[in-house]
This record gives sequence, structure tokens and C-alpha cells, in this order.
Amino acid sequence: MTIVSKDIAHAAQLLRQGAQVAIPTETVYGLAANIYDTTAVQGIFKMKQRPLFNPLIVHTFGVEQLEQFVSYIPLKAKRLAEAFWPGSLTLVLPKKSNVPDIITAGKDTVAVRVPNHPLTLDLLRLLDFPLAAPSANPFGSISPTTAQHVKNYFDGTLKMVLDGGPCQNGIESTIVGFEGDEPVIYRLGSISVEHIEAVIGPVPVKNKKENAPQAPGMLSRHYAPDTRTFLEEDIYAFAKAYPEKSIGVISFSEVFTAPNIKAIEVLSPEANLQEAMSNLYAALHSLDAKGLDIIVAQRFPDTGLGKSMNDRLERATKGK
Repeated sequence: MTIVSKDIAHAAQLLRQGAQVAIPTETVYGLAANIYDTTAVQGIFKMKQRPLFNPLIVHTFGVEQLEQFVSYIPLKAKRLAEAFWPGSLTLVLPKKSNVPDIITAGKDTVAVRVPNHPLTLDLLRLLDFPLAAPSANPFGSISPTTAQHVKNYFDGTLKMVLDGGPCQNGIESTIVGFEGDEPVIYRLGSISVEHIEAVIGPVPVKNKKENAPQAPGMLSRHYAPDTRTFLEEDIYAFAKAYPEKSIGVISFSEVFTAPNIKAIEVLSPEANLQEAMSNLYAALHSLDAKGLDIIVAQRFPDTGLGKSMNDRLERATKGK
């Protein structure tokens, strides 16, 4: 049986022994292991059924730790780290040779971030190694934003979930890489493109790649419920088109009613994108557990964090 606990000393002991531990962050829960323990990292891939060509994100507790495993930091990367760490920004940077290839999918770059969660920062300070930690879910499934979500996925196969409460931001980090010294956004996330550009100027978005992706979250199918899922502008028109189907609705701020709408999750009654983002995955988990025929999500305004949520939902609609 999987332990759910706030005991960081026990979590640290398990990680030192080569076990995997689920850890809380401000984005989603991660499935963590020592980056230098290849067997432990292989366990992450096996538990998640994650393809080995998809690189992992390394978590550490401060920018000063980067010199242990990063060989070069472009000026714009330094500016982004100063602005957003600890926080929901991942930087893809040239790696040092001590970073195992299994972490980077054989690439010469490594994805790294400093998470903004007090329990996990305290845990990282207890360890003498950084942690690889992709989202703590089976590959392609809805990411977990509570300890219970993780336990539901891995009860009995994972030794421990470090319980840090619900994740504040609720979707994954924004990933910025560099082509030469010029930044590129590889994954939209819980820091908006607009906020990134306010620090370093215009940045192109290249966030779709099926083969040998530069960073996690670039595959077309991801974040998907078991229930068939759609992303639509007009919820009432969609419900009318499927009169015989039981439908669950994910709404930005409105309440929708129709005979075949059997459940609804309103993410932010005040139409606040940050609040909606923090509730998105929890709403998907809730509707996915209800045995509905269809989930339909209302498309968000395509600006700021709305772009990131639309990105997640577009990938979720690809199905399993």
C-alpha cells in the first residue's frame, strides 16, 4: 500500500535507497528519483509506461546548483531564472557529461527547474542529488494535482506520496529552450507567453514534435481522460448534437443546463484564468470518474493562460 505523508525525512530516505517518491510542486505532482541512479530513473519510465525518447525535467533548489549539471547558461536564461525561479519555468540548457542519457533521451541538453513548493524545496535541500520528476501519472493520462490523484494511479506500486496539498497552479511548467542563444518556447504552461516576453522580448513557440521531442509535453496526445473528450466554442450546440449521450461539461465561468448534461465543473465563476487553470485537471479527474459518455470543455479565451489551457485540452481530445 502506498504511504501518503508529509514526512520529508522518510521521503529523503526512500529516494537515497533508490525508490521513487511522488512529490508536490506548484504545478502538478511529480514522480521523483535520483537523477544519478539509472535504475531508479528506469523505474520512473516503467511505472509511467513512458517512452524513453521523452526527456525528463531535473528539479533542484536554487540557480546556484545549475553548475553541477549544466555547462552553459545563456544571458536570457539567467534573466528568466531571476524573474521566475522558484516557479513554473523549465529551462532547457546544455548539459554536463555527468547527466545520464536516460534523463535527456540522449540529447546534449537537460531540462531543469526550481519548483515553488516549500515541502519539495525542503526535501531537495536534504538530498545531495537533484531529482528527475515527470508528472506522477501513467503516460498520456490526466496529470495529478492532489496526493489522492497520485494514489489512485499508483496505489501499491509506489512507496510514498509526499502530501503537499492541492497544486496551486494546476498545469505543468512553461518550457523555454535555446537555439543558439535565442529562446524558444517548447511547451506552453502556467507562466504565460506574455509574461516570458515581458522579461526577454519576443519568443517563438515551437511546441509540437512527435519524434525525438526537445522537451516533455510536445507530443500531440497528452493529458487525456479515459472518457472521450471534446473542446468546443458552443456548448449548447454540442449538447444538442449528441442528444442520446450523457455529457459532462467543463465551463470557464458559465452554468450550462440541458437534459443530457449530467455533470458540470465551473472552473472560475469570476472568469479568472489563474483560478480556472488551478482547477482544470481536478475537474477532468472528477468528470472522468463519473462514467459519462462524453466530456466537453469550453474553449478558453486564446490569450495569456487561456492559450496554455487550450493547448492541454487540444491534446486531451486526441484520446487514448
